Amino acid sequence: MAMLFGFGQSAEIQIRLSNEDTRKIVKARGDDGNMHDHFLYYDGESVTGTVHVNLKKANHKFEHQGIRIEFIGQIVSEVYYDRGNQQDFISLTRELARPGDLTQNAQFPFEFNNVEKPFETYMGTNVKLRYFLRVTVIRRLTDLTKELDLVVHALSSYPDNDKSIKMEVGIEDCLHIEFEYNKNKYHLQDVIVGKIYFLLVRIKIKYMEIAILKTEVVGSGPNTFKESETVAKFEIMDGAPVRGESIPIRLFLAGYDLAPSMRDVGKKFSVKYFLNLVLVDEEDRRYFKQQEVTLWRKADKVMRRPGTEDDEEEKQTTSIPGTQKFTAPAPVEHPKPESPRSDPKSGSTSPDDNSDSS
Repeated sequence: MAMLFGFGQSAEIQIRLSNEDTRKIVKARGDDGNMHDHFLYYDGESVTGTVHVNLKKANHKFEHQGIRIEFIGQIVSEVYYDRGNQQDFISLTRELARPGDLTQNAQFPFEFNNVEKPFETYMGTNVKLRYFLRVTVIRRLTDLTKELDLVVHALSSYPDNDKSIKMEVGIEDCLHIEFEYNKNKYHLQDVIVGKIYFLLVRIKIKYMEIAILKTEVVGSGPNTFKESETVAKFEIMDGAPVRGESIPIRLFLAGYDLAPSMRDVGKKFSVKYFLNLVLVDEEDRRYFKQQEVTLWRKADKVMRRPGTEDDEEEKQTTSIPGTQKFTAPAPVEHPKPESPRSDPKSGSTSPDDNSDSS
């Protein structure tokens, strides 16, 4: 209708962020399935900039009923029984202009200070979580709108002394293997290192592979919908192993489009990752074992804490807003008993006093 009456062509809206020249740009998958460039933000960062309303016709009066901008965080369900359902977990509004007329191009600055962004941007198969700015120019017949998507990364930090994973699996009197992974929490640029030990082999194994599985869980209760996809798959052994043989595993995560693990985001969805070990025998029977692992996003840079002498021991993640740090509890130190001292009243001496009393 806007095009029919000519209003859709009367003005153009642009959203320019205040620090576009220095802000980092990352690629994220869009609704069309292609990768697009977006500006990167973190939890707690302010979102500021300027809205440009450019008139298409010079010396032409442009009437409006008000101009506003919104910062929105939104979860959109793509499950077949709930398709298109939207939940806004953040909705902030700033009024840019009262009703009136524009006779020339206009600029309107905006500020959303210290915005809480609790979740990471996620574009999944059955659910999407997005942050975006939306400008609305209210008109009598059809409003003019413009949206700009932003990408938010949720940073975490875990101690280096993560526990390794050790498990034994097999079939009674046929197969007995033991596998070990160096830890159970990996950042998105990490390397999964492990070993597989064959303790008993009485079936003819053709090959063995390891895969990274991503599982989306959307909804809750009877409306829970779960779907898994294979992110990566590697053949780590070809041919029959022998008893006592060990197979090393080294899996680089940096080359894959991975998001951090997510738990009950907005009470709407979760994202889980599993390492799936699969053995295939000569009759094409498959034996597999899954182990859940946690993926987390690490800050790009590491800096030293200024003003201390123990810089080497006190390295910490760059102080980017939104970094969540997980640390192990510090060990409790109990006071040591003091050694006995000489008592002038009793005339006793401590065991450490080796002086001659004569």
